[in-house]
Amino acid sequence: MATTAEDVRRIALSLPDSSEKLAWGMPTFRVGGGATGKNGKVFAALADDDTSIGVKCPREDREELIAAEPEKFFVRPGHDDNYAWLRVRLAAVEDAAELRSILTDSWLQAAPRRLVAAHPELDRRGAQGPVTAE
Repeated sequence: MATTAEDVRRIALSLPDSSEKLAWGMPTFRVGGGATGKNGKVFAALADDDTSIGVKCPREDREELIAAEPEKFFVRPGHDDNYAWLRVRLAAVEDAAELRSILTDSWLQAAPRRLVAAHPELDRRGAQGPVTAE
C-alpha cells in the first residue's frame, strides 16, 4: 500500500514540537520554533508533486540506502550533493509504520537535544546509528 502526502502530513505533525510551513513553494515540516515553525529546523519536505519527500540523512549513509533500495531512495544530482538529505518515493514506502520510522529518524536528526532527551521513546538509534531504513 503506497503512502501519500496526507500520511506524511499526519505523521510529521504528530511528532513533538512539529509544525508545517510553506517554503520554496512546498510544504516543509519543522521541529522547534513553536506553532509557526519560524525558527524551527526542517526535517522533511514534500516535493511539489506530492510523490516524494526529502528527509535528513547523513551523507555517509545515503549511498548504502540507495544501493539497497533504489526504487525507494534517491538524490537529485547537482541539488542534494552537498546536503545531508535523501529523497524517498512515497509509492515505494511499504506502509505508515515505515513512513513513521523514516520521518522519526529525520526528526531525531533535526530536533534540539533537549527535545530528543524529553522523548526517549522516539530515539531508537542507540549505538547502531540512524534507523532510516529498516
